Amino acid sequence: MGTRDKAAGVDFSGVLEQDVEDALKAAAQISMGTEISDEDLENILALCDQVIELSEYRGQLFDYLKSRMAAVAPNLTVLVGELVGARLIAHAGSLINLAKQPASTVQILGAEKALFRALKTKHETPKYGLIYHASLIGQSQPQYKGKISRVLAAKCALAIRVDALGDTTDATVGTEARAKVEARLRQLEGRSLAADAGRAKGKPQPAPYNATKQQAAGTGLAAGAAKAYNADADVVVPAAAAAAGEADEGKKEKKEKKEKKQKKEKAAADGVADEGKKKKKRKSEGEEGAAAADGEKKKKKKK
Repeated sequence: MGTRDKAAGVDFSGVLEQDVEDALKAAAQISMGTEISDEDLENILALCDQVIELSEYRGQLFDYLKSRMAAVAPNLTVLVGELVGARLIAHAGSLINLAKQPASTVQILGAEKALFRALKTKHETPKYGLIYHASLIGQSQPQYKGKISRVLAAKCALAIRVDALGDTTDATVGTEARAKVEARLRQLEGRSLAADAGRAKGKPQPAPYNATKQQAAGTGLAAGAAKAYNADADVVVPAAAAAAGEADEGKKEKKEKKEKKQKKEKAAADGVADEGKKKKKRKSEGEEGAAAADGEKKKKKKK
């Protein structure tokens, strides 16, 4: 457009709507802004040309990235998109290096600084890294982002290995994995919706079940109240049971007497055996003394 005195003769229908175009032209004619010089106008136009060129170059780079990712890692591209997949590969160094990583590493890839800080300070470790920018995690609820990132990282690890080491170039594995992740996301969201639907807003919720209170209510007593003694509930032991108890006591006494008798017999037998050993020992000592005396007598005779 240039300066504002040229606004009335410029057609903006290609970039603006009719109402906005009319408002712009009216505002340009009554604007209180200062006039700009020709040099300033040239710089502004040059800056606009640079912005347009950068935008076109960005589009070219995205088209190149899309074609390369479709050829190099089609399954990973289906799961997380071209940009996130390219960032994962660039962070790992190559597709082969990324294929060597387990799913837990793929999940937090890009958040190493936060991971080691959490380990050092003994806080919770991060749940996601570069994979957080994937569309599947972005469309999930905040409380389910950790679960979906773990599921998505597991599927990404399989897709990366298929892309790196497989012979096929189609994205069948990635498509099936994405369907499973979406089903898991729907399952989590459906579970939360069902839980919310079971709660009536603005109404008091029923109290949780308490077995003690239920039993007290069934017996007509308040919870925690002490029961009164009931004399009618006393049971008289019948004569047969008493006789059986006396018979058991008699058997116990007989058994104890028998055990005492056996202990005494054993002790007596052990004493007899000890006396026999002592006698044998004395006899052997006497024989040794007699032999020693005979030996001394023979020595004296020889002398």
